[in-house]
Amino acid sequence: MAKVKVLRLGLPKGSLQEATFKMFKKAGFNVSLPSSRSYFPSIDDAEIKPVLLRAQEMSRYVQEGALDCGITGNDWVLENKSDVVRIEELEYAKQSMNKVRWVLAVPQDSGIKSPKDLKGKRIATELVGVTKEYFKKLRVDVDVEFSWGATEVKVSAGLVDAIVELTETGSSLRANKLVEIATLCESTTQFIANGTSYKDAWKKAKMEQIALLLKGAIAAEEKVGLKMNVRKENLKRVLAKLPALKNPTISSLSDGAWLAIETIIDERVVRVLIPELKKAGAQGIIEYPLNKVIY
Repeated sequence: MAKVKVLRLGLPKGSLQEATFKMFKKAGFNVSLPSSRSYFPSIDDAEIKPVLLRAQEMSRYVQEGALDCGITGNDWVLENKSDVVRIEELEYAKQSMNKVRWVLAVPQDSGIKSPKDLKGKRIATELVGVTKEYFKKLRVDVDVEFSWGATEVKVSAGLVDAIVELTETGSSLRANKLVEIATLCESTTQFIANGTSYKDAWKKAKMEQIALLLKGAIAAEEKVGLKMNVRKENLKRVLAKLPALKNPTISSLSDGAWLAIETIIDERVVRVLIPELKKAGAQGIIEYPLNKVIY
């Protein structure tokens, strides 16, 4: 009996975990944990062996070959200076997989206006390597220390002079009376691979299959399908209202005076579009969710 080939896949534990599991399900892979303390999820694909790891560590284990591939943030690839293959960018704002920024922030009343004003000062961050490299390029001597968490509080408590922290909207920084003075890097969720594993034909094909389905699942989250019927004399008016990935699908019905239209549109415009389609002559309008959209 032939041995089943296995792809060792790292899935992120923490803030990206729920979003990742959801996207895998929409992509066609059911991933679940036997218990909240388990680090070995089950998946309904015998060719995939998943393990949960902190996103901060993922790129290091992928580079070393302990994992064939994994999902992590580009910030941690940069932090670990990992030599990995970036297969696909997975960005989806609704599921905490959107683009984020690492920013340099100081107290609003500190008088510090630029990174150069921090010469000789102490900075706390989890992204130590990237922060040191940033100030090295500026030729500004600072003391960068690793922060285990609650980084914003350390400024208010007078423990440090500035922080480098992850932000999406900046609301947490403002709540702690901090102001951004620079962006060190931007980061998106990445599907990465070990270089040697990616040269293996079977593993490469498996990784690209997963990446394609995940990308399709993420794209589908922002879109819905619409079906409707329309009289031939109203067709042009209805089509004029419809945005589409390409051209809508139009087919004849048993009643020769009527046509069926099917299309895919952005979910955010549906509530405005459906009443307009109705006024234009569309009937029997059906909106339905999508699992995957493959471009």
